[in-house]
Amino acid sequence: MQWVNRRRQAGVSILRFAAAVTATLSALALGPVGSALATVPPPPPGAPAVESAPSSLTGLTPQLPASVLAASAAPHSTWKPEPAIYGTASRNDIPVLGAGGTIIRVNEIYPTLADGQPAPGPFPVLMTMTPYGKGQGGSSAPGSATAPGGSSPTGGADNYLVQRGYIEVVEDVRGTGDSGGSFGLFDPIQTQDAIRVLHWAAKLPHADGQVGTYGPSYLGIDQLLLAGAVGPHSPLKAIFPMVPANDIYRDTSFMGGLLDAEFSLAYLGLTTTLNQTNPIVDSLSDTGLLAQLLTLETEHSTSVLAYDASLTAGILGGGSQAYDESYWKVRSPETTLANVVHNQIPAYIIGGEFDIFQHGEPLDYAALQNVWAHRPMNAPMAPNQPTTGRYQLIVGPWEHLNASSVDVDPLELEWFDTWLKHEHTGMAATRTPLHYYDLGTGAFDETAHFPFTGATPTRLYLGAGNTLSSAPPPAVATTDTLAWSPAGSICGRSIDQWSMGAVSIPAAEAGVLAPCVTNDAPSTLLPTQVSYTTAPFSRATTLSGPADATIDLSATSTDTELVAELEEVTPDGSAFPITEGALDGRLRAVDAARSWVSHGITLLPYHPYTRASSAPVVPGQVTQYQVEIFPTLITIAPGDRLRLTISSVDTPHLLPIPQDLSQMVGGIYTIHRSAADPSFLSVDLSGG
Repeated sequence: MQWVNRRRQAGVSILRFAAAVTATLSALALGPVGSALATVPPPPPGAPAVESAPSSLTGLTPQLPASVLAASAAPHSTWKPEPAIYGTASRNDIPVLGAGGTIIRVNEIYPTLADGQPAPGPFPVLMTMTPYGKGQGGSSAPGSATAPGGSSPTGGADNYLVQRGYIEVVEDVRGTGDSGGSFGLFDPIQTQDAIRVLHWAAKLPHADGQVGTYGPSYLGIDQLLLAGAVGPHSPLKAIFPMVPANDIYRDTSFMGGLLDAEFSLAYLGLTTTLNQTNPIVDSLSDTGLLAQLLTLETEHSTSVLAYDASLTAGILGGGSQAYDESYWKVRSPETTLANVVHNQIPAYIIGGEFDIFQHGEPLDYAALQNVWAHRPMNAPMAPNQPTTGRYQLIVGPWEHLNASSVDVDPLELEWFDTWLKHEHTGMAATRTPLHYYDLGTGAFDETAHFPFTGATPTRLYLGAGNTLSSAPPPAVATTDTLAWSPAGSICGRSIDQWSMGAVSIPAAEAGVLAPCVTNDAPSTLLPTQVSYTTAPFSRATTLSGPADATIDLSATSTDTELVAELEEVTPDGSAFPITEGALDGRLRAVDAARSWVSHGITLLPYHPYTRASSAPVVPGQVTQYQVEIFPTLITIAPGDRLRLTISSVDTPHLLPIPQDLSQMVGGIYTIHRSAADPSFLSVDLSGG
């Protein structure tokens, strides 16, 4: 039970760290979070289901409904999780030669018999690669209970799987924990290290030569990069990445070409803190190892700080790291997904609608299904294309920490039993490999295609009187004005989403509604934003997939910042944020070949975000901006309305880099609404 308790403590430490970051930011504008919580009223009738009531899907270690587990396999599957029959023991800090001879240290956690001796096996191996400190494996007796929740948010072993006949190998990523070398964010050499550990693990005593991988966040991204690099005949046979990205530039460091400052603060602080503290805490009982680690951790600290400083300087200085170019491409799973399929490695992905990787997870799914079906990887899925259970995705109503902590033990066991133990679970034959939570109904939609089959691409025009409707704009132009500002309201969904749930999770644990979930401020009181709202829907209407806000705009500045947020408005005027997108105006160029277009309507504009695609804004000239809005699924209740809010600022989530900031100061934006220069929202709607 020692290791189980350590897993619980690891999750709590991450939550406390993220909560501390957000509490500090919130206090700047809101005062203490506790007082804000006390003043939030209960949700009104018609509020989205995810905001309206406590749910087992909210809070750390959320549970998956039985319906999702059943839909992951073919109908009438009879597979059931086997009981825990083994104990566990571990060998810690085993040295393995990584790339270039660097020592990479791992823990091996293996099944044991009643007398404590290793079970003979042979067993498949499950492997994870973490930059957060792998911990020190403990032991448990056969049949002892384990904590729920799959792997911990920091990585580490999961006794649940070991007790059911798996060996686990937990690796400290190069330059972190007890491993040698220097750290770099998703540095390609880490994948080369992992390939060597993979082959070493496949040949462990009592191993059967087959390997799977698991883990959330950084650990999930590592899995996709590894699966794309190993080749078609490697020991790696299945992966289970939780909350992975698709494109590291777009999903992690930038949104719409604007710096994701809030997430960078929380993430870099989290990585550095856990990388330095966990190995030392784990080794306090071993004075010899601790003495070695103190020297190693000093080296790591210097290395990590130097790396962070170099990356920050490159971004803020407008260097190559400020654009979606080679630095980010070699670190992005998107470039490896075709190889994952060609290497015949099945993947089950867990994602969240309020996750920091909200944008990338459904794109990962669509790409994997497309490659399997011999279609263009980066295209939208076709409504009738064949799909496979080899590539599945769950998207729940979770922030990053929630989605990292979902209790996936039974699902993970079924997945690895399918591909590593070759049990007949029916997972490969499911007709519904996509499990997407509807924020409005509070239930998972079991489906197969992304974008969703049956939805109609719809264009809603920005109109006079702050309206949003299908009526085309008049020939005579009308306009709205907003001003750029270096700072805006700190209270919004984005502060919670990109701090990984550090506002909503403590609120859920306290049994109250999180602050900043609603935004009732009339847009006319804020010169930095303007809103457009539909008439009440006469019947339930589902909005699904990605969306596009096309804004025809003139500005007085040579660069612009646009943020587009979708909200559901209840009859009493309360507005609940659904999803958002953003765009740096000088990076407005669109690659039509990579954009998703249906029936002549663009639903996902693809911006290259490269130096070559950058162009200054011409002051006074009407210019079209296509703002990509991140994907969602929500059924809007009858009587409710859909609102699009266009803003010029989203602090502290998004910040222009210095060279852009100087070009935005003093900007006044004029939104044009006419037949010649229409501004509109493009969405997929059904049921209305």
